[in-house]
Amino acid sequence: MAAVVVSLASSFAVSSPSSPSLLFARFRTASTSSFRFSFAVSPLFNSKRGKLMAHTLARATLGLTQPANIDVPKIAFAAKDIDAVEWKGDILAVGVTEKDMAKDENSKFQNSILERLDVQLSGLLAEASSEEDFTGKSGQSVVLRLPGIGSKRVGLIGLGQSASTPTAFRGLGEAVAAAAKAAQASNVGIVLASSEGLSAESKLTAASAISSGTVLGLHDDTRYKSESKKTALKSVDILGLGSGPELDKKLKYAEDVSSGIIFGRELVNSPANVLTPAVLAHEASKIASAYSDVISATILDAEQCKELKMGSYLGVAAASANPPHFIHLCYKPIGGPAKAKLALVGKGLTFDSGGYNIKTGPGCSIELMKFDMGGSAAVLGAAKAIGQIKPPGVEVHFIVAACENMISGTGMRPGDIVTASNGKTIEVNNTDAEGRLTLADALVYACNQGVEKIVDLATLTGACVVALGPSIAGVFTPSDDLAKEVIAASELSGEKLWRMPLEESYWESMKSGVADMVNTGGRQGGAITAALFLKQFVDEKVQWMHIDMAGPVWNDKTKAATGFGISTLVEWVLTNSS
Repeated sequence: MAAVVVSLASSFAVSSPSSPSLLFARFRTASTSSFRFSFAVSPLFNSKRGKLMAHTLARATLGLTQPANIDVPKIAFAAKDIDAVEWKGDILAVGVTEKDMAKDENSKFQNSILERLDVQLSGLLAEASSEEDFTGKSGQSVVLRLPGIGSKRVGLIGLGQSASTPTAFRGLGEAVAAAAKAAQASNVGIVLASSEGLSAESKLTAASAISSGTVLGLHDDTRYKSESKKTALKSVDILGLGSGPELDKKLKYAEDVSSGIIFGRELVNSPANVLTPAVLAHEASKIASAYSDVISATILDAEQCKELKMGSYLGVAAASANPPHFIHLCYKPIGGPAKAKLALVGKGLTFDSGGYNIKTGPGCSIELMKFDMGGSAAVLGAAKAIGQIKPPGVEVHFIVAACENMISGTGMRPGDIVTASNGKTIEVNNTDAEGRLTLADALVYACNQGVEKIVDLATLTGACVVALGPSIAGVFTPSDDLAKEVIAASELSGEKLWRMPLEESYWESMKSGVADMVNTGGRQGGAITAALFLKQFVDEKVQWMHIDMAGPVWNDKTKAATGFGISTLVEWVLTNSS
């Protein structure tokens, strides 16, 4: 921790790092307990050096671990209206449905693009696809090195029975990325075998999703490995979906959102000995620095949070040697007042031991509890993307109560009563239900910003994972209008949400004999009672949604973060933009 403080202190030119509160002393004023500033630190992304934002995490002392600075591959995407048969490069990837693979009685393709390619390849494409038993099913792919056309290789990527959703097109991009990595290709062309039935808007969506899938598919987080392979891919041409400024704008949007997703992934992937609450706050501050024309930062230390009576949040943070940092970024659009004011609140537990109710036994996943700040990663990843996109007419507050849940003599005990900043008292019957305690004060703070709508995201309950599995997040809200907005945004992003009930009768299990409430009910309906708990800290005039993303935050197959939630949040913000 000492080295982290020194790093931060040197950035802010603070003379003495001996106390966490001194870090912020020069920014405080007599009139307010918070402060606003623009950080004079290196931007998160330096185009000259090509360093990705999350690679600039401050130095940590424990284990002497420091993330490597890795050159970020810069991929040029271009939309071109040229015949795929004439395209020249390393791999021509063709997205095909099962219907596209249909052949006539002479074993010839009926699809026009495949038929023209097959003619140029003297029938070898049809022959090879049959030998490889490629039928166009989703998840199938085959890359063939065949002479006869401008590209060195032809890849067939299966899209299933039909291809009309962002998820399908993003999957195409991911499959192309895998093929490009395997072949060490430097340039790739991508074409849909059947794009005639797509509307102009659908073509824009398809191009955006393909490019996003390609970028995310290429991303490998190797910052903590002693060796890493460099990506050879330099350019991607998207063929047959049109061209022009509208499509170029859509490709730029995909690039901005993808950079936010990669940032979020790398925050979650970073171990707790590197990504402390102070470092998470430092990373947030650099977003404000990089996009200072539209984003400002407020970082509160423990003393300032105490002045705001955040007893629930500070109770969780009390056991850790790493002090808490309350993060508030504010996006204000250029050129005029905002018509809508939104807040995105993310759970920011950089490590969760469970506290005195320590996580033990098979399936407790304590070794993965670095991802308990996945909600904050989604919020900050969205902030980075919004800072680049700069949507008009909407003000957005990005709020994270960052801390660790540890064990020590100063820590919160089972049976303790904490008081949240809205005056409500909570009997802590389980220290491992800590995320909701930090969110309680964060939600009160968000309401005090005068926002009309709040979406909070948290890796909150195992109960939600049991209910919905590893790829679907549960959403809880009393507002049908807000539910429609956010779920519509998720359909555009391709992320899976499922609305869950807020069953008020379950609140009976959350009542305390000595305080206003306990922090956990029984095992049954655990995700619902957690959401009902959060509801106690939201102003009734504010539309609010809770997203429990404990399942989709992590991919067990790749053993890495997914970046879940970021693209949905960005889409939702744009929905509220004028």
